[in-house]
Amino acid sequence: MPLREDVRQETRPVSQTPTLADYQALSEFRHLIRCFLEFSQKAAQGVGLTPRQHQALLAIKGFPGGGAVTVGNLAQRLRIRHHTAVELVDRLTESGLVRRIHDPEDHRRVFLTLTELADGHLADLSAVHLDELARIEPLLKGVLARRSK
Repeated sequence: MPLREDVRQETRPVSQTPTLADYQALSEFRHLIRCFLEFSQKAAQGVGLTPRQHQALLAIKGFPGGGAVTVGNLAQRLRIRHHTAVELVDRLTESGLVRRIHDPEDHRRVFLTLTELADGHLADLSAVHLDELARIEPLLKGVLARRSK
């Protein structure tokens, strides 16, 4: 089930006391996530991007519904404050990775699009990320299968 944008910060009551197997499954799941994130950070740095820049490019290109992306949308997708997203977009624009396009119907609103340079970096990064996901997929499925029992 996909994560909702309005995920609550509060914890929910546990229906049963976690077992040792539950703790082990959670530990392994978090380990796999950390390994994937480490892989992702190194891959981004390998093409001259920061991990946050890579995440921003992916959020813009992969925005749900394929619609136009605003700075507010980007902030929400990256789970950062609006002013932090503005600074990130400033750096992406200065680096020639993102273009700001003013909405012709409402000039106060700005849409973000990737440049060809960004598209090339993102395509390369996404290909290696998909390969890595394919590699760890059986491990993730194994952890999730243990949890569902």
